[in-house]
Amino acid sequence: MAVVTFYEKPGCKGNLRQKTLLAAAGHTVQAKSLKTEAWTAERLLAFLGKLPVSAWFNPAAPAVKSGEIVPENISFEHALRLLLENPLLIRRPLMEIGEERLVGFDIAAVDAWIGLKNVDLPEGNIEACVHGPEGHGSCGSHAHDHAEEESSHGRCGNH
Repeated sequence: MAVVTFYEKPGCKGNLRQKTLLAAAGHTVQAKSLKTEAWTAERLLAFLGKLPVSAWFNPAAPAVKSGEIVPENISFEHALRLLLENPLLIRRPLMEIGEERLVGFDIAAVDAWIGLKNVDLPEGNIEACVHGPEGHGSCGSHAHDHAEEESSHGRCGNH
């Protein structure tokens, strides 16, 4: 089984479901915070470089959901700068095993990559916010500014 470095937003219930699936399949998950990692352009592009720019962004990020950021209309350079400035805009999770990397948690892609054998797989989009289209708290799927909430509570723990 694989040892997976898993870059997440701590407290996100969606990421928790994903880590639980990996562990249930026998993989070891080493979780790291997407927010506190010291990202460089080179390091981030090791994950994102082969994807279209629009696939770099977390579709549940408030700025994306509100239309403030339209990933399809952003240049490579501008997108990279935005993601380095605000890692919560990055589509997550980022997963790494040695020199192999994967962005997001598409069940078929993860299964083909490292295997999700003998695991009851959930139906639907496991990348979607568990709180639905309206979102919740600081999971990043709502359109209001939650910087004050996160700074005062760290995270609400409901994701």
